[in-house]
Amino acid sequence: MSADSSPESSIAVEVKKVTKIFPNGDTPTYALREVSFQAQNGKLTMIVGPSGCGKTTLLSVICGTLGVDSGDIEVFGNNLKMMSDAEITHFRCLNVGFIFQQFNLIPTLTIVENASIPLILQGMPYRKAEEKAAALLEDLGLGKRIRSFPRQLSGGQQQRVAIARALVHDPKLVICDEPTASLDAATGHHALELLKNSACNADRCVIVVTHDSRIFSFADWIAEMEDGRVIKSCLPADYHHG
Repeated sequence: MSADSSPESSIAVEVKKVTKIFPNGDTPTYALREVSFQAQNGKLTMIVGPSGCGKTTLLSVICGTLGVDSGDIEVFGNNLKMMSDAEITHFRCLNVGFIFQQFNLIPTLTIVENASIPLILQGMPYRKAEEKAAALLEDLGLGKRIRSFPRQLSGGQQQRVAIARALVHDPKLVICDEPTASLDAATGHHALELLKNSACNADRCVIVVTHDSRIFSFADWIAEMEDGRVIKSCLPADYHHG
């Protein structure tokens, strides 16, 4: 499963034979079936597959927002099953940045206020948080729009705000759930370029869940899911969609 076994590359996320079952009357639904999966620091790993195959459930268990029925999950050496809910929440606040399909920006806040939220949740003073968020938004080409509201921006600009919010607190793990689903091809391509350039470094792991084949070329490693299982794990050059 490893994308790179060289000494320079290290495992950031390791999922070991994880099963997740959702109650459904007399016939429970197996969302994950003994899934094993790895993601490396310094890599953009894509989890691909059709809707309903378990991609988002796998993201949720990696983040600790969803428990598992069996198996283990280690994130930066921390076994999530050995942590309390409060410890997982604190760990997530410090170490994880999220980019969602619908951006999830707060409409009543300016974009700099939206991008500041992770820092404020960590206890950083409001003014300092805004300064750091504004600098990142400047890097992403939105320096003149920091006092705009989300409704005043295009879809691509809103996605850049979402990227800034995910990266502003320097998380070690960046999680993206269908980040281009609401974007046209050109805008989605640009968003992935920004994400890869901004997020991928030796100390950070990026995991992108997608069924958008237009962006597969941005991956360093691809894991394909089907019916709650990882059925293939390979380099993008070796992945043949469909």
